[in-house]
Amino acid sequence: MSVADETGGRAERIRAKAREMREAADRAPDPQERQRLQDKARRLQERSDQVTTKGDHGTNAL
Repeated sequence: MSVADETGGRAERIRAKAREMREAADRAPDPQERQRLQDKARRLQERSDQVTTKGDHGTNAL
């Protein structure tokens, strides 16, 4: 397995967790809990973006 494959798999797992957090936030009855879950989902999405960017470093250069 290549580094790019590992990075892509890791990024996808993080994105899946972010989706789970957003879905849980949508179901949360408590506004504070909803906000906490939305914040966590946002941070996970940002982390996924960082992992993806690091994994792409140098692979798109011509």
